[in-house]
Amino acid sequence: MTDKIQRPDSGPNSAPELPTQYVPAEVEVPLYERWVERGYFEADAKSEKPPYTVVIPPPNVTGSLHLGHAFEHTLIDALTRRKRMQGFETLWQPGMDHAGIATQNVVERELAKEGKSRHDLGREAFIERVWKWKAESGGQIAGQMRRLGDGVAWSRDRFTMDEGLSRAVQTIFKKLYDDELIYRAERIINWCPRCLTAISDIEVDYQDDDGELVSLKYGEGDESLVVATTRAETMLGDTAVAVHPDDERYAHLIGKRIKLPLTDRTIPLVADAHVDPEFGTGAVKVTPAHDPNDFAIGQRHGLESIEVLDERGVITVHGPFQGLDRFEARSAIVAALRAEGRIVAEKRPYTHSVGHCSRCKTTLEPRLSLQWWVKVEPLAKAAGDAVRDGRVDIHPADLSQRYFDWVDNLNDWCISRQLWWGHRIPVWHGPNGETVCVGPDEQPPTGEGWTQDPDVLDTWFSSGLWPFSTLGWPEKTPDLEKFYPNSVLVTGYDLLFFWIARMMMFGLYAMDGQVPFRTIALHGMVRDEHGKKMSKSFGNVVNPLDWMDTYGSDAVRFTLAKGANPGTDVPIGEDWVQASRNFANKIWNATRFALMNGATVEGELPPAEKLSATDRWILSRLNTVVAEADAYYEDYQFAKLADALYHFAWDEVFDWYVELSKTTFFAGGEQAAVSGRVLGEVLDVTLRLLHPIVPFVTETLWTTLTGGESLVIADWPKDSGFRDTAAESEIENLQQAITEVRRFRSDQGLQPGQKVPARMDLSGTKLVAHEAAIRQLLRLQPEGEAFQVTATLPIAGATVALDLSGTIDVTAERKRLTKDLGAAEKEIAQANAKLSNEAFLAKAPDNVVDKIRGRLSKAETDVTRLTAQLDSLPEA
Repeated sequence: MTDKIQRPDSGPNSAPELPTQYVPAEVEVPLYERWVERGYFEADAKSEKPPYTVVIPPPNVTGSLHLGHAFEHTLIDALTRRKRMQGFETLWQPGMDHAGIATQNVVERELAKEGKSRHDLGREAFIERVWKWKAESGGQIAGQMRRLGDGVAWSRDRFTMDEGLSRAVQTIFKKLYDDELIYRAERIINWCPRCLTAISDIEVDYQDDDGELVSLKYGEGDESLVVATTRAETMLGDTAVAVHPDDERYAHLIGKRIKLPLTDRTIPLVADAHVDPEFGTGAVKVTPAHDPNDFAIGQRHGLESIEVLDERGVITVHGPFQGLDRFEARSAIVAALRAEGRIVAEKRPYTHSVGHCSRCKTTLEPRLSLQWWVKVEPLAKAAGDAVRDGRVDIHPADLSQRYFDWVDNLNDWCISRQLWWGHRIPVWHGPNGETVCVGPDEQPPTGEGWTQDPDVLDTWFSSGLWPFSTLGWPEKTPDLEKFYPNSVLVTGYDLLFFWIARMMMFGLYAMDGQVPFRTIALHGMVRDEHGKKMSKSFGNVVNPLDWMDTYGSDAVRFTLAKGANPGTDVPIGEDWVQASRNFANKIWNATRFALMNGATVEGELPPAEKLSATDRWILSRLNTVVAEADAYYEDYQFAKLADALYHFAWDEVFDWYVELSKTTFFAGGEQAAVSGRVLGEVLDVTLRLLHPIVPFVTETLWTTLTGGESLVIADWPKDSGFRDTAAESEIENLQQAITEVRRFRSDQGLQPGQKVPARMDLSGTKLVAHEAAIRQLLRLQPEGEAFQVTATLPIAGATVALDLSGTIDVTAERKRLTKDLGAAEKEIAQANAKLSNEAFLAKAPDNVVDKIRGRLSKAETDVTRLTAQLDSLPEA
């Protein structure tokens, strides 16, 4: 395909030239830097163009590009590149998250190598050390984004700890505090003994662990009862036993006190409807300081809360267990209870769900703690209403219920973290218990005894402001006026709870009821080719940069887009990236061929009356594909979009139109010039359509083909409305005819390039205009003097007679076809027997019956085809 056809009237080749091979490594990096230098990705708030805004889900400053990032960024980049081509003032807002716990852990590990802790440095020096690390090592993902081709506005790069974003955080904290939507209270939180901080519910990873279930006897004689626990060490903090008020087994004990084993305390037995009388013994130990359900029972009954574990999970109660780690204490306490005869039953292993820190994987500890909270009820209601009333669309729509299930049942949000790196809570505490919340333009109180709250805010607090804090809020900036609300948020369905709900609550609250984005387009998770979650422990994690180095960024992008069905997980394997690399090479080689053989974009398209049926067909199909691409983009159907463009480009343009046009190019003259202009038009539009997904190869080819400045700023194709159903029908018949003869040739064992003499009777059909193309594509020679008809094929109302004498072993071929015919006839008999059996049809599932019907239909087709082939064979 890469060789130039020598036309009889061809002169010197003045067409633009391309290298024989496409080498991504030589193109991608310099091409991207040229885009950035020319400012193609920047956005102007003063522009009169309609805005289109997307924020990048800010990756952690500690992170590096993984396949999930590459997947998400490919989709966002495709959307923004198309909108830019459509004439929108497009802003893809980049930035990174300070990632409080993760970043602090990284720097603390560095300090540990020096034999130091953050406490050795002190708070201010430690924070300086984190900023230094950020400047030197943080943000490597930005360079990787450039490799992928992300068309972000780099001049607007933001960081959640930037001065402007910090001002936004302080402003909204003050506003929420003044509106009594932020408060401080002692409650049970998820505590990480490793990170030494509270973490939110959504940052808890639950997994099934093998533990133990121990049944303990409290009290003596008739006034005893049995409770079961997986955390025996917490019994030291028990302040009650609870039973259901209607449980007659314990009615005589309600209100009495029983002795707590291993202590000198007695505890009451209380009646509480929360207790399930059908579960276990129907009696539960109540430890208000170390369990959220127990805390609620304690609140209802005025129970004391006794903390028995410190911040590192070490027993603090005076006695033989003091100083033991929680897991050491568990074994020691069970042993002590066993010695007293208090163990009624033990089950090991006992598999149960246990919460772990999503950052360090440490087993979490429910712990009573004084923390800062957001009262979410009014905020969550507004977030739910915005989707219910249609101001925000969730795509795909069937994921809306997950969103409602979350926002309609949100608990108050613990926003304080016991860290040093992050946005420090803007509250000062006075010597006499005073509390003052300070806004960004206010002076904190001074004087002896005033101190700032030591905690910092949850990372999700600042990232929840991302759609408007990056645009200059709380100031009323031109950027905010132009680019808010965002047009669409593209992110994984797993962030519905972590991030999306936070942005919805804060956006509606801070922006006077204006939604943060109009559409939430949710995608799935990237998995390996077997559908398995990617994990270091599984050994199936892929570094996308490795694939980019080997196959090019376009190949990785196209593979990811091809798997992107809305809200559905995406399996991906290296062989699929190889196939996408082959597609990029196909585009390259086909365009190179076209340039060498007269493809041009110069001048207007010739009028329809000057176009061949093949020309009219491809132009008709081109406009249909433009319309399909627009529809798929608007519905976020990236997989369908990529599939449609792939098959149009490879199958229809390169494998059919180019091949059918070769005879025209060979003949030269006016019709060759017409087809050259049509081919140039088709390539021009096809490259534009492909550009948002595969920007590098298309840019290189398009600028060579058209001489244009850049596809990044070129116009997006429009459906002209041209359709030619007659030409489409004509070429469809032509394709069927060629395909049928090719199948026959293959069945006869002929090599693809083997030439066969043929007589063609195409009279009375529209195939007559395509005889030259048919002969070329099928390697059919004109009949010679010794022509002997050995096979006749009826195709699309015409006849093709072939001379196969001397080309095949007729006896062996007849034997093979007869065997295949017998197998097909046997299949028909078996299928008919089952389909005529009423008892079978009554019991068989619909999918089984449909499968049998499909086998029957195929077998019937095979019988017709094989019979025709046998009839067409010459006598042996």
